[in-house]
Formats: sequence, C-alpha cells, structure tokens
Amino acid sequence: MNSLSASVRALGQWGVTATTAFGSAGLMACATISALAHPRQWRREAFVQAKAIGIDSLPLVLFVGMLSGSILAQQSGYQFNDLPMWIVGQAVIAGMLTELAPLLSAIIMAGRVGAGIGAELGTMKVTDQIDALRTLGRDPVMELVVPRVVAGAIVMVPLVIFANIIGIWSGWFTAIALLPMTTQEYIYGVQAYNYAPAVIFTLIKAVFFGATITFTGCYVGLQAEGGAAGVGRSARNTVVAIIVALMVLDVVLAPVYKAVS
Repeated sequence: MNSLSASVRALGQWGVTATTAFGSAGLMACATISALAHPRQWRREAFVQAKAIGIDSLPLVLFVGMLSGSILAQQSGYQFNDLPMWIVGQAVIAGMLTELAPLLSAIIMAGRVGAGIGAELGTMKVTDQIDALRTLGRDPVMELVVPRVVAGAIVMVPLVIFANIIGIWSGWFTAIALLPMTTQEYIYGVQAYNYAPAVIFTLIKAVFFGATITFTGCYVGLQAEGGAAGVGRSARNTVVAIIVALMVLDVVLAPVYKAVS
C-alpha cells in the first residue's frame, strides 16, 4: 500500500512538474514571438549567433549527410534488387529530402549547438548574470533568446540544403560503385521523383527544427540552478529535451507533406 501511495505521489509530482514546465515554456514562446516585432534590438546579435552556429556546424552536417546518402543507396539496392535499379535514385532523393537530411542535421545540431546554448545560458543563470540584466532594465528574452532562435531557424535552412546535396551525390557515388547500376539509371530515378513538394517540405522542417533546437536550449539553460553541477545537468537535459521535441515535431509535421503535395 505504501509503495502504491509513493508511486501515485511520484506520478502526481511529475505531472505538476511537466505542467509547470510546459506553461513556462509557453510563456517564453509567447514573449519570443512578441519580441520578433522589434528586429532593431536583436538583429545584430542574431547575425553573430548565425555565424557561430552555421559555419562551425557545416563540416559535421556534411559528413553525416554523406554517410546517410551512402547508407540509403546501399540499403535500397539490397532491398529492391528485384525491381528496376533506377528505384535506388528515387529512394535516395525521397529519403534525404523528406526525413534523413533535416532530422539527422537537427540531431547533430542538438548535440553541438543546443548543448552549448544550454550550458552558456545555464552558466549565466547560476552566476546571476540574468538577474543583472533584469536589474539594468534589459529583457533576457530579447537579449539572449530571440537572437539565438532567429539564427537557428535561418541557419538550419542552408545546412539542410547542403546535407541534401551531399547526400544525393554520395548516394550516386555509392550506387555506381557498389551496385549494378549506371549513372543514367540513377539520374532517371532522381528525375522521376516529384521532388518539388519534398523540397518545400524539407525547408519547412529546417526552419521549425532550427527554431526548436535553439529555443529549447535557451529555455532549459534559463532554468538551471545549483552551481557547476546545475550547468552540467542543463547541458545534458538540453540534448534530451531537444531530441524528444524534434521527434514529436517530426510526427506533427508529417501531414504537411501531404498538404504541399
């Protein structure tokens, strides 16, 4: 009986904590959206953040995109060996555009950028720098959150585009090197795919994923407490929260592809 009561109590506490977190995140999201109406106050910092986020992340995103295209081509060739080989080209471009390029790029950004933002803002929180900003009459959301969210949404678009390009190229190279198919067959498969809706879909995903990564990093970082240990927990919790948020968002955005098609 005591164990049952403890379980119910723990479940109730978790529910209260989750509800509080969703509520405070919603309030911060509303404040962030409202602050977008004042670009003069955040655009300079947004450019700085975009440079730091994008340029430093590009090599890793390209590497993962290259591996993704190669794996997709190999697996498609092995699974569809009873079908015309041009199907491989169609499978690679479809998989890269609709799922692999945006999602894997976002997961890479979650570990590299999201954790960094969580640790940076967590350090500012535990060292009372956030309180100092408020004392000076400056809004932490305007100063810290909005530039990072805007930068993440903007920078994620070219990163995903480059990941798609290198993934499709890598799929071609792998297909002609390891599978019994020609360049002409691969190109035919790529051209046979109705890729215009998929391009729109991958760009929509890129914007939402980029904003989600940076917003979640900012939110978790601003909740940090407990000194250096709190900063470590903030970085860890940021990555976990971002990956969960990305998967949920991926499910929510799935019907969008049908709409744009």
